[in-house]
Amino acid sequence: MKNLNTIRFSRTDKTKFFRTLNKRVNSYFKDNNIPKTGNWKLYLKTAAMFSLFLAPYFLLLTLDISQWWMLVLTVVMGVGMAGVGMNVMHDGNHGSYSSKNWINKFMGGTIYILAGNVYNWQVQHNVLHHTYTNIHGHDEDLDAGRIIRFSRHAKWSRFHRFQHYYAVFLYGLMTFNWALTTDFKQTRRYLAKKLSYGKLPSARRQWSIIAITKLIYFAIWIAIPMFFISVAWWKVLIGFFVMHYTAGLILSIVFQLAHVVKETEMPLPDETGSMKNTWAIHQLYTTVNFATNNKLVNWFTGGLNHQVEHHIFPNISHIHYNKIAEIVKKTARDCNLPYNEYETMRAAIKAHFQHLKAIGAKPALSV
Repeated sequence: MKNLNTIRFSRTDKTKFFRTLNKRVNSYFKDNNIPKTGNWKLYLKTAAMFSLFLAPYFLLLTLDISQWWMLVLTVVMGVGMAGVGMNVMHDGNHGSYSSKNWINKFMGGTIYILAGNVYNWQVQHNVLHHTYTNIHGHDEDLDAGRIIRFSRHAKWSRFHRFQHYYAVFLYGLMTFNWALTTDFKQTRRYLAKKLSYGKLPSARRQWSIIAITKLIYFAIWIAIPMFFISVAWWKVLIGFFVMHYTAGLILSIVFQLAHVVKETEMPLPDETGSMKNTWAIHQLYTTVNFATNNKLVNWFTGGLNHQVEHHIFPNISHIHYNKIAEIVKKTARDCNLPYNEYETMRAAIKAHFQHLKAIGAKPALSV
């Protein structure tokens, strides 16, 4: 990762986009006398997502059911795992779940039962992704190692010609990698670079949290099932993998549709480290919404299909994105700025894999 201090967003906004938008959005909440944090709808959804995630786990431990039903329940757990991540953990770690800081910390801490780590997630997501959205070398969401090429600025290899075929099979490994390797690599890298979202934790404290939470995590999801469920140990491991693969596939696809499609830009700073646009306008060019009129997608993805609103107002709970979307869209249009969106999830998925195919082609042939 390059030095983050070298990136500077423009301070010149002749359209006064963000000033106007911020005033309009604040007026919406003030006029309607509602807080920007979560409400009963979010609390009800939290109960639903945890039920999807944990109820199958307890059924597996207590009921004598066929192995096929066990497999079905692990898939449901994966769906619930993704739902908790998108709806509960995400708002908590953005400080938008509640007006009370301790509740946000508690809900943000649910990442530990999803195999992740609060410090790592906040640095990668809140700091690197939200600040340097789609900037190669700075936004780690564009870094899939050498196996997938998301940006034209990344090194090309011959096997990338097939990435629009094989990428989807790798997406399911995301949370599985969290559990096994990613947290250790990120902690070492972020501590060395002194990156943090808030106060930098001590190395001893962070490594202790990693060690303790990983032990508890594997005890809950592998050791206890092996003890209580009368099936072979390798079947427990298969169930664990299926749960993670289901969650990883859902999360990866939802994340990619918002930024890695042909409509979004992946700009680089100039030789002085300066970006062409202000930070808020940069979000409009690098982010896209999808399926915002689909009630099920809106409910399940935790507003991650409203990425334009989320990126400009990450401290507002996703419960409100449907309402403020029209304000954001109108302000963008008033300022003659883009507001990218796909009407359906199917269209967004198609655009994503078309993008993978385009940048996977040999660079000399893809210009």
